[in-house]
Amino acid sequence: MPTINQLFDLTGRVAIVTGGSRGLGQEMAEGLAEAGARLMLCARRDEWLTPAVKEMRERGFSVESVLCDVSKPTEVQAVVDQTIAAYGKVDILINNAGLTWGDEPETMPLDKWHKVIDANLTGAFLFSQAAGRDMLTRRWGRIINIASIAGLHASVHGPHYVGYAASKAGLMGLTRELAATWGGRGIRVNAIAPGFFHSRLADPAIEKVEPHIKAYSPIPRVGEAGELKGVAVFLAADASNYITGQVIVVDGGRTIA
Repeated sequence: MPTINQLFDLTGRVAIVTGGSRGLGQEMAEGLAEAGARLMLCARRDEWLTPAVKEMRERGFSVESVLCDVSKPTEVQAVVDQTIAAYGKVDILINNAGLTWGDEPETMPLDKWHKVIDANLTGAFLFSQAAGRDMLTRRWGRIINIASIAGLHASVHGPHYVGYAASKAGLMGLTRELAATWGGRGIRVNAIAPGFFHSRLADPAIEKVEPHIKAYSPIPRVGEAGELKGVAVFLAADASNYITGQVIVVDGGRTIA
């Protein structure tokens, strides 16, 4: 029987983390690196990506990076190709890149709807497809999709972000379908659905919902730094070898209240 340290050890594994240059993506990437994984980080903006890579390398982690728009198939394939060129394989994929657009459904611009769906849902499919092809050659892989509690419940009083909510619900369906299709071929696919954590993306919404969280959530606060890191490592490591197609909710119990 493996020891607990062996169950959480990622030494020798290779991980791609999209949107890994800051916020929750960077936190989860650091967790994988601390567990021993080698990283390929991708993001759309160099001004955040380069400092993140520099900081991780200063900590002794093995990290490469490439700029990428996850909605563009050629750029997605280039990330996978460069990862294989640098490290020889892809073991772990965290589909974290995403964006949002707040608006009422009746006034949501169609181009913004497409932008959100393309980044949050289509991008995750494209990366899963490209990385999955390599994983299938070795019959081993771990894909972790970063969904959201916005895909599980809505708020009458807002904030309203119809495209974001639809994309995250779709991401949970994608997780189940990939898990069912690839489970017998060695690839596990799961999702994490965070509640509200401070980030550039979430902070405008947190201003509206934090009073409700403090009043009604079983853990009456917004999520804190480090509280997603362990979940990501768990799903990437052998500790979760018999888990696939699941959505782990990390929201302080908000969705049960």
